[in-house]
Amino acid sequence: MSQAWKLTALAPRGVIEAALLAHEDALDWDPEIVLSGSEIAEDRPEDWQLEAWLGRKPSKADKAAITALFRGKAPRLVEEKLPEVDWLTHSQQGLEPIRAGRFHVHTPEHPPLAQPGVRDFAIPASQAFGTGQHATTAGCLEMLGEMKARGLVVRNLADIGTGTGLLAFAALHLWPHALATASDIDAVCVGVVEDNARANGIAMGARPGELTMLVADGMEHPLLKARGPYDLIIANILAGPLIHLAPHFARSLVPGGHLLLAGLLESQEAQVRRACRAAGLRIAARKVNGDWSILWLRKRGSGAGRASRAGALPEWSRGW
Repeated sequence: MSQAWKLTALAPRGVIEAALLAHEDALDWDPEIVLSGSEIAEDRPEDWQLEAWLGRKPSKADKAAITALFRGKAPRLVEEKLPEVDWLTHSQQGLEPIRAGRFHVHTPEHPPLAQPGVRDFAIPASQAFGTGQHATTAGCLEMLGEMKARGLVVRNLADIGTGTGLLAFAALHLWPHALATASDIDAVCVGVVEDNARANGIAMGARPGELTMLVADGMEHPLLKARGPYDLIIANILAGPLIHLAPHFARSLVPGGHLLLAGLLESQEAQVRRACRAAGLRIAARKVNGDWSILWLRKRGSGAGRASRAGALPEWSRGW
């Protein structure tokens, strides 16, 4: 059993989104303070709340750190002591299996779908961000399936900010003979990915068809550089890092190579696309799932046949 506290601030959507962007840039942020932003109700899309979750009673320093995320006058923070709960059990509530295109993602407590043409992946509930429950992860799974359906051939891929490894696993399922590299800035993810790979029948190693896991900040790792350039780079992270990494992604792709980006709000899409356009990357297709955008981009350069046809795709409509 564990005690937790929550701080809530109410403000217009733009104010909350700006605070979340400021949080992305706060390099000294206390990882024990977990933030989320959401609309208060479906019929009030412009009225949002920022929620900060802590495993301790909030201190003056905690409140000051959250208040500092807001430009100008910060909204009032409402403090709430949450009831004691078994957080492991609580974390598993509502994590029903999902179907995203060719993939079915479930926690180990649920059975696989075991349906022809559908790949099951089991990811523990404690790793919920990577189970596909988050709109960006599910959107990436859907987009990867669209890429495969439209004839994309991938021989060398990288998943940057892999987290649980789920998107790298899905890409290897679609292109089983590819050289595959996954990386994350957090060293804890190495063990997480290895455990999940073992549970899902994904081979770890350095040969084609196997997954190599690295700890890296963006594209800054000797092996990431040595293994490039890539046919496909996947990055489901945050808007700020995506903007910063756009030129690095472009340099790491083959001419005509493909980039799948997610983790950005639809309101942040224009900024991300501007950075990508400046780096020589052009939109091939997009999805919007809730408030989140999923972007498929291509690097300028030579390319014919199937790759050229894929680059000429129209933008898909909202939702999927």
